[in-house]
Amino acid sequence: MGDTSHYDVIIIGTGAGGGTLAHRLAPSGKRVLLLERGGWLPRERDNWDSTAVFVKAKYRAPEFWFDRHGSAFPPEVNYYVGGNTKFYGAALFRLRPEDFGELRHHDGVSPAWPLRYEDLEPYYTQAEHLYLVHGRHGEDPWEGPCSGPYAYPPVEHEPRIQQLSDDLEKRGLHPFHLPIGVDLTQDGNGRAAHSSVCIRCNRVDGFPCLVRAKSDAQVICVEPALRHPGVELVTHARVTRLETDPTGRSVTTVVAELPDAEQARFSADIVVVACGAVNSAALLLASADDHHPHGLANSSDVVGRHYMRHNNLALMAISKEPNDTQFQKTLALHDWYLGADDWDYPLGGIQMLGKSDAEQIHGEAPRWAGAVTPDMPFEVLAHHAVDFWLCGEDLPQPDNRVTLDADGRIHLALDETNNIAGLTRLRHKLQHMLGHLGMHEHHLLSHSIYLHKGMPIGATAHQAGTVRFGDDPASSALDLNCKAHDLDNLYVVDTSFFPSIGAVNPSLTAIANALRVGDHLLARLG
Repeated sequence: MGDTSHYDVIIIGTGAGGGTLAHRLAPSGKRVLLLERGGWLPRERDNWDSTAVFVKAKYRAPEFWFDRHGSAFPPEVNYYVGGNTKFYGAALFRLRPEDFGELRHHDGVSPAWPLRYEDLEPYYTQAEHLYLVHGRHGEDPWEGPCSGPYAYPPVEHEPRIQQLSDDLEKRGLHPFHLPIGVDLTQDGNGRAAHSSVCIRCNRVDGFPCLVRAKSDAQVICVEPALRHPGVELVTHARVTRLETDPTGRSVTTVVAELPDAEQARFSADIVVVACGAVNSAALLLASADDHHPHGLANSSDVVGRHYMRHNNLALMAISKEPNDTQFQKTLALHDWYLGADDWDYPLGGIQMLGKSDAEQIHGEAPRWAGAVTPDMPFEVLAHHAVDFWLCGEDLPQPDNRVTLDADGRIHLALDETNNIAGLTRLRHKLQHMLGHLGMHEHHLLSHSIYLHKGMPIGATAHQAGTVRFGDDPASSALDLNCKAHDLDNLYVVDTSFFPSIGAVNPSLTAIANALRVGDHLLARLG
């Protein structure tokens, strides 16, 4: 490609980290190249079809990784412009201030971050505004201080979820409106206004949005960035290696494979990796050379280590009354986030999932055989379902790690019992309240279709921690600005940089950090 292939910044990946960073840099006039492994997600009716999305996994990457025993499994990853945000539930929570400090859990310690909540707080506000987050600060008594309100009011509860919220309050708890990124305008009754892009349907969670109303990185960041003349995008460009100069201090070349098996080489003053925690670590490991025999940015031997993905449970309760809710993902509860009267350690958070439908329940049928009354058809079961997502923190263990074999295939070692005691207690809290919440007391069913068919290692949607940042180059790969300690021009801006993961969806923190690193890069670029 000659001289035209040199850029000010190359960003590898277009998800919450890479896409947001491109949006931040785009108005500067600098030459920015986005390299995306996938293409544009096709807009088609299957985007909203439960069988296509969940049962057949039509949009999942057709690849396999390997667990610590060498067994292959399909990871929950999607390679499209916008990354995994095309399929996320758009729940955009802030980490709590306590999450940035050292937290003691039942099974160990969640380490402190090298920055404080206050350092990231202005960027949280910017991220919430950029991603059209609807919510109301102050409802959750345990959230951190906020420098500004949400730009958009909370998505109003539909009647059954409002009743659930009221019943939780009667139990002395503090439910709040879940912060969610959607392009929604509500009328006086909370319905989608005539001019609203979002139609308040039941396809928000796990589905790509056919009407472009979900705040994913493609719609919110990548497409607006591409309107600037200095920003370019190459799709179907699988980056295989980063090469360094003779000193080993700078990345000089980004090597990518294009669809016709052609190898393309690009160069930039600054190279940013944002491929997702597993693939970013894999790329750095695959880029080993004489100066970096264990992989780029890995003199500390932490690249690939400390993998985290949350301890999650997707659960379906059966309401005694029908649940006609369409847009169910509007409520969350953090009363036990940091502990409980009968437990000195954090439990985690509860939030609503997207509404179950009959096709999803059909997909679960073999697992639920005998668990529900035989006189309740799947369609009736779906009509009475109320769906919950329980999220607990797992801990950054060094042996939970990404490695490559001799053929360059990804291996992921994971201790699936890591710090699950809190999540188990959180489930019991919900179970014991069912009768008071208008649910059948003994019907709380695991909804593994949201967790990659009951394979915890395959549920990689919340992956984080494999290229952690910190003050000490001996125990971290990145500095405070997410630049590699070992190289002068290499940055990582996806969730890889997390030293710990807290117990909320990681996307907003990745977005806020990308804005923060973007400001640093703008200053560096002048």
